[in-house]
Amino acid sequence: MAMDEVPGASLVNALASTRQGNDTIFGWYARYLRAKEEGHDAINGTAGLLLEDDGSLAINDVVDQMLRQAPPLEFASYAPLKGLPDFLDLSISLVLGEHREDIEALGFNFVSTATPGGSGALFLAANNLCERGDAILLRNRHWGPYAGFLKGCGLEMATWPLLPDGENDYPYFADQAFEQTVEELANKQKTVMVWLNDPAHNPTGLTMTPQGRRAALDIMMASASKHPDVGHTLLLDTAYSLYADSPHGWGQTIIDTMNDGTPWPENFLITYALSLSKSHTAYGLRTGALIGIHPDEEVTERLRDIFGTTGRQTWSAAPRLLQYTSVQLHANEETAQAWSDERDRLQDLLTKRRETFVKACETYNVPINPTHDGFFAWLEHDDPESITEACAQHHVYLVPLRGGIRIGLCAMPSDGIERVAKTLADVLN
Repeated sequence: MAMDEVPGASLVNALASTRQGNDTIFGWYARYLRAKEEGHDAINGTAGLLLEDDGSLAINDVVDQMLRQAPPLEFASYAPLKGLPDFLDLSISLVLGEHREDIEALGFNFVSTATPGGSGALFLAANNLCERGDAILLRNRHWGPYAGFLKGCGLEMATWPLLPDGENDYPYFADQAFEQTVEELANKQKTVMVWLNDPAHNPTGLTMTPQGRRAALDIMMASASKHPDVGHTLLLDTAYSLYADSPHGWGQTIIDTMNDGTPWPENFLITYALSLSKSHTAYGLRTGALIGIHPDEEVTERLRDIFGTTGRQTWSAAPRLLQYTSVQLHANEETAQAWSDERDRLQDLLTKRRETFVKACETYNVPINPTHDGFFAWLEHDDPESITEACAQHHVYLVPLRGGIRIGLCAMPSDGIERVAKTLADVLN
């Protein structure tokens, strides 16, 4: 074998040959774990897991207890290919919340398909709602694995800035740049699809304002009306939404838009990627759903067949246990309230950590981005690797990503947060 020949090159296809290396986030998490094993006073700001202040995994005990009480059949049996019907109904309520009835009253129909986590929902959308070779539009700061989903489905990536330059009327939404890019894509592609991780954006913790949501929806609907032969889809990745102050804000935006008399283009679809990993602290049970909203029932019924068939041909059926357990939990007023109370406690833990971090960054002049909800905060930087390497010398472990540093407030002990801010300040200066 030639020295420059890749082992096994003849056994894999061209796409597989590009798949190499370790995930950045898990690689830095492993470095933190090694530091702890060596006895260092290390702080974990790497993993996208909600940890208690003592470093243990935060688990909603209500979910845990109900999982352990489930009948053996629910552990062992397949779920229906599209998902348990009661779970599919619940998934719609989880993403729309108190706005569901009003949206139904406006004449909308829903489709939901159970998936292995939010990642499965993203795959369903990428695999079915875009033509191969088209570009999906993302913010220029986004969850890194998005790129892998797109590449694996034969798709390209286009981006627009996370934050606008200067002041405008739509805080936390780059309306002009977004509108221009949507128009460019609509003029050269068969489909236009936008992925918005909102509220509680990963990796920044940014949440769009009501004005920003309305601007995004107006731009998408106007483009769909202008280009009736181009399919338009807005996908809302809601992985962290139930830890946000306004978890169902997009439902209100849809209602406001329709009440203003804006006609809904036939070629426009809104989808939600739901994950129960964070909201129900059941990361490993891989349970989620892709939910679609459209006024034409024929459209939603066709999507139901397409999504179900795709699931069958990819992962067969999504895991059954948490589908069953979440339905039982939310159908009972007592357990639903207990789950909500515990979720509120965990949200409060995140809120206090964020407030402490933002205040400490102000004290030490650390220029973090605006951050509102969810698991993370963000520091924009042209050379993130150098900053995280320097922080690691102080045994503060953060994650370098393209364009900046993800700061995992979800994993940090509350009494270590000021140390993180001071370390960043020392390193930056």
